[in-house]
Amino acid sequence: MKSSAIAYPIQGLIKYHGLRDERLRIPFHDSISVATSPTASHTTIEFGRFKKDTASVDCNQLTGRELERVVDVVREVRRRSRVKDKFKMVSKNNFPSNVGLGASASGFAALAVAASDAVGLDLTLEQVSVIARRGAGSATRSVTGGFSRWKAGFEDEESYAYQLASEEFQMGIVVALIPAFKYTENAHRAVLTSPFFHSRLAFVHESLAEMENAIKKRDIRRIGMLAERDSLILHGITMTSVDEMMLWRPETVKVILEVRKMREEGLPAYFSIDTGATVYVNTKPKNVKKVEGRIRKLGIKTITCGVGGSARVTDEHLF
Repeated sequence: MKSSAIAYPIQGLIKYHGLRDERLRIPFHDSISVATSPTASHTTIEFGRFKKDTASVDCNQLTGRELERVVDVVREVRRRSRVKDKFKMVSKNNFPSNVGLGASASGFAALAVAASDAVGLDLTLEQVSVIARRGAGSATRSVTGGFSRWKAGFEDEESYAYQLASEEFQMGIVVALIPAFKYTENAHRAVLTSPFFHSRLAFVHESLAEMENAIKKRDIRRIGMLAERDSLILHGITMTSVDEMMLWRPETVKVILEVRKMREEGLPAYFSIDTGATVYVNTKPKNVKKVEGRIRKLGIKTITCGVGGSARVTDEHLF
């Protein structure tokens, strides 16, 4: 009972913030994202005669809340399969973690796919996304990959992700890496106290419809503009919550201003910022090198990405 899987992290396009049900990680509204490749999480899990459940990520043994989140995912796999054995999990990322690149999304997506396969569960990716959600909400969309929408729902089985467009629709993505430590779970909790949170709930449904339409039309300009607006709204709520979280850094603002300058000069580029300081710059694939050069001139490290596919099982084990 051993399996491995690979999953890609995601960039939120219309992001989710705040949870209706913290235990099951059911959000207040739908969200849309794009998987980013070649950044990826590779996870191996084995069920057997181990003394206890263990998990490590990038050679670091997990304890406390981090281990609990892994166990939450595996517990659901055990429930569905009736497998009671202890497990050993090893996961590695080929990109830096805790810089806002969605490592938890890809990590828990890979875990859910590998664990389900290891015990012989025959599930669709949409069904696996329900399991992955227990580790991280965004893992739902990392499971289905490409451009995906996470249906919020009200009950456990109603809250899952499905794909809107596959990786055949490519978009250029330059990631400006700006480290800033944060606890995403705390941010989701705090936003409920912002005076603007309920205004977003009323507004977001129109944004979701517009984004889905732009994806169907393969309109990168519209996708970029909508993601920009959503980023500003989301961070405005984060900054006005009771914790007054200022997740941006001076480099974040530098990138935002440079992106706007590019557009003024006729180079189509659009910023997007998840819960953190790192900035995604979305553009057409043919413009990636030009955009990357402009960001690097600011003295900021970058990663270039395209659109990644669904999470998948692999024969390559980590132990």
